[in-house]
Amino acid sequence: MTANLIKQTHFDAIIIGGGACGLMCAVQAGFLGKRTLILEKTEKPGAKILISGGGRCNYTNMYATDMQFISANPHFCKSAFSQWSVEDTVIFFETYGIEGKEKTLGQLFPVSDSAKDIVNLFTGLCRELEQEIWCNAEVKAIDQVMGGFAITFERDGREETLHTPKVVIASGGLPIAKMGATDFGLRTARKLGLRVTETAPALVPLTITGKDQEWYEQLSGNSIFCRVSNDQISFEENILFTHWGLSGPAILQISSYWRPGQWIELDMLPHQNVLELIEAERLQNGKRPLGGLLASLYTRKFAEALAKYLPIEKNLATLNKQDMENINNLIHHFKVKPAGDKGYDKAEVMRGGVSTDELSSKTLESKKIPGLYFGGECVDVTGWLGGYNFQWAWASGFVIAQGI
Repeated sequence: MTANLIKQTHFDAIIIGGGACGLMCAVQAGFLGKRTLILEKTEKPGAKILISGGGRCNYTNMYATDMQFISANPHFCKSAFSQWSVEDTVIFFETYGIEGKEKTLGQLFPVSDSAKDIVNLFTGLCRELEQEIWCNAEVKAIDQVMGGFAITFERDGREETLHTPKVVIASGGLPIAKMGATDFGLRTARKLGLRVTETAPALVPLTITGKDQEWYEQLSGNSIFCRVSNDQISFEENILFTHWGLSGPAILQISSYWRPGQWIELDMLPHQNVLELIEAERLQNGKRPLGGLLASLYTRKFAEALAKYLPIEKNLATLNKQDMENINNLIHHFKVKPAGDKGYDKAEVMRGGVSTDELSSKTLESKKIPGLYFGGECVDVTGWLGGYNFQWAWASGFVIAQGI
């Protein structure tokens, strides 16, 4: 590549990726009087925002702190969150007409239930602040050159190279390739000599194969409130049986902490004691079958499926000590060894990414390469399900904007 092929631009920075982090970065830079250009691979910006929360966009979580994020350095995100808090997110959206409503476990959605309102807010602000967004612009390479970087990209069938003093990589992670996800950020980091923490699908359904698969298949569509745990953490939310295994909020949450070969445990009656319920019912109606009691706690289909493990035809009065032990273990300590996960196409986010050791926690700038910034999902900071990853995207976009 020769210098005369590189077109000089008047932008203070070029942002790779028009998702949550990239859009916030452009807007915040605009507030500071800086000009940015977003290069977005797909036809429209904010593609992943539009599908999040079933098209409603759970844009933050009222209870978000650094404690709900997974990273090789769990303290890394503290600085960004001290600069851009949940309160800042709420005020920002309210200022521009998007009121929030809190749903389960602190999840905040627009009152309109429309993710389009979020995207329209950012694209509108970009227009007002003269921040440019070029769509269908696929970046091919980022090279270090005198005075900054050369960004080579293809747009409308033509290849072009622009010079920029600073570049922001906010190109997301690997999940949902059909929405434009690629490993561009990770490849670029490695090419430029930065370390990348091992990546894997996160917030993803888990699969069951082998002799137990048929049992899960027959329960497809059944949902149960559970406490799902491993030796690290536990989550209390619904699980969903599917024809290939387990999904639902609690499973997605635990998946971020699960590794192949490990077990997880389900407490399928987390706020009650099944043995106490049996004893109480025995006093009232000892002739009632165990299956009848279970059917009052779960769906009838699920209660009947437990016949594989429990004597559901037995009357409560005739249950012996071994029966009671088996019931307790099954209901409160149901062991599951997933075969794997459903992969990036079904994952909400990617775990791992550009190593936090390579970046300043205060600015998200590369320690080795001045002027190079990484934000959002391509960094090794992964939040829980429920608006946490958006909070990281907004915070990292804001932080980067201060430095470009």
